[in-house]
Amino acid sequence: MRNVSKHFGEGETRVDALRDVSLEVHPGEVVALLGPSGSGKTTLLNVIGCIVEPSTGWLNLDGEVVYDGHWLRSDLRKLRLEKIGFIFQFHNLLPFLNSTDNVAVVLNLAGFDAAESKLRAIELLDYLEVGHRKDAMPANLSGGEAQRVAIARALANRPRIILADEPTAALDSQRAGIVMDLLRKVAAAQEAAILAVTHDEKIFDRFDRIFHLRDGRLETESAKAETAL
Repeated sequence: MRNVSKHFGEGETRVDALRDVSLEVHPGEVVALLGPSGSGKTTLLNVIGCIVEPSTGWLNLDGEVVYDGHWLRSDLRKLRLEKIGFIFQFHNLLPFLNSTDNVAVVLNLAGFDAAESKLRAIELLDYLEVGHRKDAMPANLSGGEAQRVAIARALANRPRIILADEPTAALDSQRAGIVMDLLRKVAAAQEAAILAVTHDEKIFDRFDRIFHLRDGRLETESAKAETAL
């Protein structure tokens, strides 16, 4: 993204959530975004995820310019299904579907048939070492298992961009480390670019680069070792 800004409201009620943010994340990278509450982190993720329209700027996703003063795609839902996976602090699994169907539903929405969707879902659950829970309902999963099912769902459409909002905040240190190691494995295997908002100091060493956002401005970039000190 280049010189992306986003404001809400006008006049005295105007809030500048993002101010001239330029950022590039490469395939295979796992990058962190840090900043205090209200700094614009979630707005930035929502802009990259084509959920919130920028006020100004330029956005390129996986080699395709999708925003240049206005959206260049008419069907943003299809764009998200094609290119982007989302992971949240809480797994947000559908409580009435088992693990396999929670993953397969994304592929159903993308137009794949039911049999193909289920096979892909089981393959992903096995890849994330939770295949033995493929028939379990969300209420019967541990926190770490549920988050891995949520990651499988995010990977279902083979996205080149994965956006994670506090993906380990609800997990203990051991499970948080496992989740981040899985994300690094995914980034390498699928050449996906991963951008994660986090306050979780115990996973800082899992990131390739760390960016800092304050008052809507991208202030600094630091190496993970420097940030951990």
